[in-house]
Amino acid sequence: MDRDQNLARFLQPDGRTVILPIDHGTAIPVPGLGDPVALIEGLNPFVDGYVVNLGLAFAAVEALEGKGVCLRTDCYKPPHGDNLDEGSYRLYGADEAHLCGAHAMMNMLYTHHPNEAGIFREAAELIGESLDSDLPVILEALPFGIGRPDDYTLENIGYTLRAAAELGADIVKTAFPTGASADEFRSIVESCFVPVIVLGGAAMGDDRALLEMVRKAIDAGAAGIAVGRNVWQHPKPAKIAKALHAIVHEDASVDKAMKALPKA
Repeated sequence: MDRDQNLARFLQPDGRTVILPIDHGTAIPVPGLGDPVALIEGLNPFVDGYVVNLGLAFAAVEALEGKGVCLRTDCYKPPHGDNLDEGSYRLYGADEAHLCGAHAMMNMLYTHHPNEAGIFREAAELIGESLDSDLPVILEALPFGIGRPDDYTLENIGYTLRAAAELGADIVKTAFPTGASADEFRSIVESCFVPVIVLGGAAMGDDRALLEMVRKAIDAGAAGIAVGRNVWQHPKPAKIAKALHAIVHEDASVDKAMKALPKA
């Protein structure tokens, strides 16, 4: 497969994508991922691609058939106790991605992080490998580190998006800037010359708030979403995935998408 064919596993003919990250098992406790293969099978009708660690890529080969498979190439560790906050560190690359049948690779890019120099070098090295492998790279680009909404300002996200694109990412995954409007987000999406997808972050426990954020992101020109915990920790994962799919691929309103969900 060439690079464009690999990207097409994720970006559908409408130019949009619904990606489900299930790569959390090396970073945080993962209630809701007890049977990831069954989860994939249940969500396949509404998901274009998955982000997986190497072990799950091998374990779920049959369930992932026909879907975009993105190998997580780093370990992104939130600070814990007195552990050194390295933020993210590379584990794998193009060789492992080819071996497990992946169509893309994903790595963190934390701007302004104490380990920014190391993280930038590792992201650049991965992109360098990708040039010879035809495997696109999705950089998960966040200011300072993961799970820091107070730092996800419009200015910080805008810089981080552009930095990821300038490094050579094929797609940039980021957070919707805290408190931003669709018009404000559009201004930085339009200044990023590669597709931008929006992550979901920690489980919100509020279906309408999630769908409204995704609707704003799509209205602002985002190419799609990479929503994990808000799907697989949801009481009805397939229902919320169907609602998200409706917004991304059918341009559904929030009210119409909410109809896919069970009444409280």
